[in-house]
Amino acid sequence: MQIRQKVNQFNIVIVGTGGQGLITLLQIIADAALLEGYDVRTSELHGLSQRGGSVEVHIRFGKEIYSPLVMPARADLVLALEAQEALKASYFASSKTNFLINQHIVPIPLQQPLTQEQILKALKNITKKINIVSATDICQKEFGTDVVAGIYLISLASFKDLIVLKPASILSAIKKVIPQQFLLLNTKTFQLAQKHEKD
Repeated sequence: MQIRQKVNQFNIVIVGTGGQGLITLLQIIADAALLEGYDVRTSELHGLSQRGGSVEVHIRFGKEIYSPLVMPARADLVLALEAQEALKASYFASSKTNFLINQHIVPIPLQQPLTQEQILKALKNITKKINIVSATDICQKEFGTDVVAGIYLISLASFKDLIVLKPASILSAIKKVIPQQFLLLNTKTFQLAQKHEKD
């Protein structure tokens, strides 16, 4: 694991569908960035909150951040909790953008879902930095629930240096944001991501 240097700015777009806990992930990353002394701006203005609808949230942190919105082609990391949603976020991506994608597809009513091959082919026209992880399946198998798939992904992002925040800061933020009755499950999810860091 590399030693993380302070950055002038770091831009993240998180996409998924309603009910996947994107706002919780936004709060955890924001708290972790604040812990490390960064200026932080977030936006929850995009997407639909109902279960199954597309959701898009932005977080920017750095020395001085004035706008919460990530500009086109300026994302450092796109975190997709649903694979098809990763394509919608490609507007914010460039060749320097890392994608961390949950290998999980939510069917869209009256539409044929895209295959993983179709999604990858489109994204590879933009960047080669694409990481696909079966977070939903891993969490379902390990814990009997996929509700922590997002926690698994942001934890994995910190261990794999896809985000310029220390794993310890992510864990501290998890402990602050997650309600006590769900904390054990979420800390176990963090530890599972650490176990899979080299995969």
